[in-house]
Amino acid sequence: MSELVGRGVKRVDGRAKVTGAARYTADNRIPGMLHGYLVLSTVARGEVTSIDTRAARAHPGVVAVYTHRDMPRLALPGAFLKGFIPMQDTRVHHNGQPVAYVVAETLEQDQEAATLVRVRYRTERPDVRLADRLDEAYVPPPFQEEPNEVTRGDAATALERAEVRIEQEYTSPVHHHNPIEPHATIAVWDGDTLTLHESTQGVTLTQGTMAEAFDLHPDNVRIIAPYLGGGFGTKIVWAHQILTAAAARLVRRPVKLVLSRAQMYTSVGHRAEFHHRVRLGATRQGKLTALVDTTTAQLSRTDEAVFNPSASTLYLYACPNVHMQQRGVRLDLPTAVWMRSPETTAHFGLETAMDELSYEVDVDPVELRVRNHSHTNPHTGEPYGDSKHLLECYRMAARAFGWARRRPRPGSWRDRDEYIGWGMATETHTFEAMPSTARITLEQDGHATLRIGTQDIGTGTYTVISQAAADGLGMPIEHITPLIGDTALPAAGLSAVSATVPSVIGPVFRAAQNARNAVIEIAVADPRSPLHGVPAEEVETERGLLFARHDRRRRERYRDVLGRHGRAVDATGSLLNASGRSFGAVFVEVRVHRRLGTVRVSRVVGAYDMGRVLNHRTARGQVIGGVNWGIGFALMEHTRMDPTTARVVNPNLSTYLVPVCADAPPVEALFVDRPDPNSTALGARGFGETPMTGVPAAIGNAIFHATGRRLRDVPFTMDKLL
Repeated sequence: MSELVGRGVKRVDGRAKVTGAARYTADNRIPGMLHGYLVLSTVARGEVTSIDTRAARAHPGVVAVYTHRDMPRLALPGAFLKGFIPMQDTRVHHNGQPVAYVVAETLEQDQEAATLVRVRYRTERPDVRLADRLDEAYVPPPFQEEPNEVTRGDAATALERAEVRIEQEYTSPVHHHNPIEPHATIAVWDGDTLTLHESTQGVTLTQGTMAEAFDLHPDNVRIIAPYLGGGFGTKIVWAHQILTAAAARLVRRPVKLVLSRAQMYTSVGHRAEFHHRVRLGATRQGKLTALVDTTTAQLSRTDEAVFNPSASTLYLYACPNVHMQQRGVRLDLPTAVWMRSPETTAHFGLETAMDELSYEVDVDPVELRVRNHSHTNPHTGEPYGDSKHLLECYRMAARAFGWARRRPRPGSWRDRDEYIGWGMATETHTFEAMPSTARITLEQDGHATLRIGTQDIGTGTYTVISQAAADGLGMPIEHITPLIGDTALPAAGLSAVSATVPSVIGPVFRAAQNARNAVIEIAVADPRSPLHGVPAEEVETERGLLFARHDRRRRERYRDVLGRHGRAVDATGSLLNASGRSFGAVFVEVRVHRRLGTVRVSRVVGAYDMGRVLNHRTARGQVIGGVNWGIGFALMEHTRMDPTTARVVNPNLSTYLVPVCADAPPVEALFVDRPDPNSTALGARGFGETPMTGVPAAIGNAIFHATGRRLRDVPFTMDKLL
């Protein structure tokens, strides 16, 4: 075996990306292609009373302008989160809702014509602010079979009897995803067959959703997405894809639509505004006896899905009495959606409350978490066994960070004009696994083509599946050609919920082993082979060679065996994995200017238990990305809504601030790196979203340690510290 899995292999798609050879959705040029552009509503609640499209239709280059009057009636797919398809009637559910679709020869003609569409509305006053409607909060029905209220023990009684109580509220605003690549789609019809070039996190999901909308068999829909310029939960199916496909069918030509940055703020979901009340009961030694967790998230008028789960409350700490309730409030805003590490919003409140408890009982924050560590799944009672090494994460990260030198008293550490603070938090996130199948074709030249309908949203999927295939075959990684992002390939799951690695690595490795074994059987049965007559189980592979284990002189190359065989060898593999959790601990140092209130994160150390590390280079990249996501959450990101019009007032990257290189601190990433015995993904677990979850709380906890001021409302801006 070549043992590529576990090494820091460079990205196999790296050269294509940095040289421009990688073709993203918007890079495609289809013969006869037209351009589409959305006209969006300027009111948040009401009804369209008239639309005048005459000037737009008469504009040079314009082929068609569609409204609710002539857009085809489409079926509402079951997986369509928005809850309604725009331009099917006159109702306006939120500001920025599509009300017209312009098709023209060029994008510039599209954009100009869109300004000529005149829309009149009957308006109603919208509800925008979560805080104004908390008294209307209710517990929605289960979403994706997950209940929104869970009770364990008697939390109310235990809280009342607790020796120590912490009761606080934590809030976070609306956040938007802002991937580098905007959402893009190109729809091409051939009779009743639809091909969609699409920037999507799930080609198979998109295929099924589009088939439902147009009443097609899924085999009549092909989705192509070889590269994505980022996907953080938002790149699924939204109205613009459905409307573009409908327009292309009407004009009988391919149509391409790329959302503008501003249009993305109302068209493709966001992280919901969030209110969190945490009540902890504990002994004077800091042992949790009660945990009452009540969250309230913004919903839209057309859906009831809560995308910010309180999973940490149920699964992280040992506590016999828990009451978790996830509530929602309907507002006149677009539908929210998952946003990378959706558990972070609730985890921020829990981990901040744990820090507050540590000061209340005068126990070191790390020691408090150790005292409440659970060796079993607190919710199910099942033992973690060798699948959880969180205690080792605490030890590794604390030692590397130098936590033993921490001065416990807040505000006691200064460096000239800056207060220095240290904070930490536990990190954890769910991962899931979805049914997937891989196929490997060993060509006569000794190279292998790997086919699987998964996606690479930037995390390194191309690379880790190539490593797994190379190891399974015993072949150099340079001899593997991975093909992904196409429903013409064997089906795989959605790239979300940290599910890609758990879903695809097992099938890829099994397909590789099946292909390898098929070639070995051919070799040992061939009188012309040096391996003829060797028992198949005695043949090993390495660097593209097949050889007898006890006599390495008896060997030959893959290409020799397959050349004599005269045709390629195909093999498939399927293997289902279980869902679970990954863990970690993050330690943060902040510096707070004593006069200005500016906060900068000066260094970060994290240690992680993700099962086996398939690629240390890509895993470290996920940690660096997660840390900077957390910095954005804690210090910068905030979508602002006009409370009167429900309009986003900062729909761009000049006023919606995200971390840049100057904000990025040095990050030390450590890994326990022990294979999970329950994982069919070569011992690996899903990990990508874990490294963000604790960072916002760790930053807030460090700010308290630096200044003595506890901040519970993100982002932690200067005005809250002056």
